[in-house]
Amino acid sequence: MKKLHIGDKVALVANSNGLYKENAEKVERLTAVLTDMGLDVQKSKYIYAENSIFNGTGKERASELMSFFEDNSIKAVFDISGGDVANQVIGYLDFEKIKNNKKMFFGYSDLTVILNSLYSQCGLETYLYQIRNLVSDNAEKQIAEFKKTFMNDEETLLDFDYKWLKGKSMHGVVVGGNIRCFLKLAGTKYMPDFTDKILFIESLGGDVAKMATFLAQYKMMGVFDKIKGIILGTYTEMQRKEYRPSIEELVLEAIGERNIPIAKTEMIGHGTDSKCIVIGRDIKLE
Repeated sequence: MKKLHIGDKVALVANSNGLYKENAEKVERLTAVLTDMGLDVQKSKYIYAENSIFNGTGKERASELMSFFEDNSIKAVFDISGGDVANQVIGYLDFEKIKNNKKMFFGYSDLTVILNSLYSQCGLETYLYQIRNLVSDNAEKQIAEFKKTFMNDEETLLDFDYKWLKGKSMHGVVVGGNIRCFLKLAGTKYMPDFTDKILFIESLGGDVAKMATFLAQYKMMGVFDKIKGIILGTYTEMQRKEYRPSIEELVLEAIGERNIPIAKTEMIGHGTDSKCIVIGRDIKLE
């Protein structure tokens, strides 16, 4: 899956909450790691929070993102933010221009809204992955797997282990991301069509009540009547605090008698050891 080459330009952006300025050293380390890989790193001028959590208006952040999409020399865009306000950007994006200037876009958590909007509006495959993992606790392994996957011809960062909760196989195009953030697209034209899709959902925070209400909303939207499978990622708070009912039990209750295959992986989510899953790409588990 060789997508990046030595000398390619890549961009760092922050379309959700602005990063606190104490993170500047980490951003510089990330820049250095990417540079050591042979990549030419460009940075958005809207990365750090200046006004409360805001690193520019939604329109300003969108304009910066569009400038990178329209720049033919930029081969990949890595969003290094997370939080709550990525959906402020979506209405200002020119999806026709993006469709004609497709490139890799990476992000996670709140960036779920942009990842899925790019897929639904442009047919663009997007990468649910936080590039900051390259300078986090599992940096050595993450760097090696990132290089093998995106600068060589392997699938290392995309391979993940899983166990079956229901069924023994699933096949379809992946949509989703963070269980809470994905719901921000409900009722908008940016929400992907769920027909025959594989729904991937994960979460950092959230107790039993929050997970139950999110799942109830997916159910009321008719999602479980359309999809062909569910992949559960990690649910950090739920699993760390061993809440009961568990996320597995809540999901099984939510789908009821529907014959939906369900797989659980401990390798994709908010952890610094997380693998990558591609939104908009066909996946087959068996």
